Amino acid sequence: MPTTTRATTETTGQLSAARTLLRLWPYVRPVRARWAGAAFVAVLASCMTLAFPLVLKWIVDGPVTERDPGGVWLGAGLLLALGIAEALLFGLRRWLVARPLAGVEAALRADLYRHLQRLPVSFHDRWASGQLLSRGTTDLMVVRMFLAFPLTFLIVNGVTILAGLTVLIVQDWGLGLVLLAPAVPLIAYCYRFEGGYAGASRRAQDQVGDLTTVVEESVLGIRVIKGFGRHRSQARAFRDLAGTVRGTELLKARLLAGILMMITLLPEVALGAALVIGTVQVSDGSLSAGTLVAFLSTALALRWPIESIGFLLAMSQEAATATRRYFEVMDADPEANQAPPSDESQRGPGQSPAAATPLPSPAPQGEAAEDRRTGDDGLRFEGVSFRYPDAAEEATPTLARIDLHIRSGETMALVGSTGSGKTTLTALVPRLYDVTEGRITLDGRDITAMPRAELRELVSVAFEEPTLFSASVADNVLMGAPEALGPEQLEQALGVAQAEFAHRLPDGVDTEVGEQGLSLSGGQRQRLALARSVVGTPRFLILDDPLSALDVHTEAAVEAALRRVLSGSTALVVAHRPSTVLLADRVALLSEGRITAVGTHHELLRANAEYRHLMAGENTGDTGETDSRTETERV
Repeated sequence: MPTTTRATTETTGQLSAARTLLRLWPYVRPVRARWAGAAFVAVLASCMTLAFPLVLKWIVDGPVTERDPGGVWLGAGLLLALGIAEALLFGLRRWLVARPLAGVEAALRADLYRHLQRLPVSFHDRWASGQLLSRGTTDLMVVRMFLAFPLTFLIVNGVTILAGLTVLIVQDWGLGLVLLAPAVPLIAYCYRFEGGYAGASRRAQDQVGDLTTVVEESVLGIRVIKGFGRHRSQARAFRDLAGTVRGTELLKARLLAGILMMITLLPEVALGAALVIGTVQVSDGSLSAGTLVAFLSTALALRWPIESIGFLLAMSQEAATATRRYFEVMDADPEANQAPPSDESQRGPGQSPAAATPLPSPAPQGEAAEDRRTGDDGLRFEGVSFRYPDAAEEATPTLARIDLHIRSGETMALVGSTGSGKTTLTALVPRLYDVTEGRITLDGRDITAMPRAELRELVSVAFEEPTLFSASVADNVLMGAPEALGPEQLEQALGVAQAEFAHRLPDGVDTEVGEQGLSLSGGQRQRLALARSVVGTPRFLILDDPLSALDVHTEAAVEAALRRVLSGSTALVVAHRPSTVLLADRVALLSEGRITAVGTHHELLRANAEYRHLMAGENTGDTGETDSRTETERV
């Protein structure tokens, strides 16, 4: 289980089940009238069961004693009518709660999904996907089942037990007290059971989340598992974790068996004692046979409500645990989509963010362009430092004091060794992470003062790992557009990315690419991801090694088309090969989290040994350094 989940468990585990379940009230409130009506119908149906013993008392003491066949038939008809009415009322209860509670579950699931989209990337870095999946599926199903059955019947059975005990005491207070005797030990045992079962339930649901993670990873990584012949080790890992879940479930079963045994045994002993005492009273004439029959029938009618307390408490604890797990995610702070109040206050009534602080027009050419480049146009990093949220305080920052200016309309290549922080730097521009120190500006505007929705319309990103969704090619590509675009823009984007192969798929651009796009090759996925990043003609373009999976000929064709797109955007391109670097006007060298050099490709080749090493792929201290430098400069 992730560290975050364990920590949250410790802080929330002490909340009572009732207080936890009360957090569901905002979702239940819209359907409270219908749910209350269903509960009332169920109480009425359950209490109707208590009328059966009274009819039996009348039959035994009346028609049976007086040998009146007509009265017996009348009583039988009355019992039949009561049974039919009870069945209809329980059916009505089910009908009343089914639709609204399905709506409650749908609302909970929709809110969870919406909230997950708004949570920062750092949250998703810490949480296993299986834990989130189990909260959105299994846990919410448990909550719905609790609202539909246990919650209703805790109320129904509580009212029924109180009403039944009242009837018993009214019929014969002495026998009634005999049946009440087990109440105190049962309450004490239920209290003890609640604490133990809550802990076991939490462990079980967390373990199911871990199991879901293993299954998901095994399905997504099936090619790796098969390629390395690791199916047996993966099966053992799954079997071990499934065995852990089994052990926890067996512990829950033992706890539930214990409370069910006590709830069944103690009332049965009390009922047997009442039967013996009642029989003695009937034999000496102090109690009528009808009263004893009614008394015993009422006690038997209370068996189900009393015996059900055990598993109703168990289901309530599971629902409380599921609710805690749900709100652990919902309580996480989302990304703030709006600008700070100081920025909002600068707007006029009804004015949009873009209208309040207009973005400058694209950079003009010639002398005017040179004048613009002396201002705050383009993309600027000012004293930017970054440390990952879960990094230790004493750890070295991933990025330290980055000062970099990418002029409007300029393309800058970002070069550095593995682990130097290139991908992290590109992730800061669309605010997938927020800077620890310093600031980033787009055409002079601090990105932290911009609504995230606006920022992410201005900035388009192609990530190093091309992720596709279970949708059509067209849907995957047009996801990168700020608004719905037509077939013409789709074709242009596919052309830039040299992704015309999409038209040769079975259904053309309407072909479903499948989960993660695994039905396509790595190069095809990367080209579609590149098309997605350029389809909206973005103002700012961030490309993280966009051509790494392409062959030489396709790479050359993509680069030729990409130059036209880059000429109209302010772009930051992570590059590892000289051919990609040549797309840029200037190059920034990132080394151990710092910008150590900025210049053109040829300037850095002449002046910087580390850059020559990265471009040539040889050690800078080798005797062949001069030759490798010469060969790289030819590129």
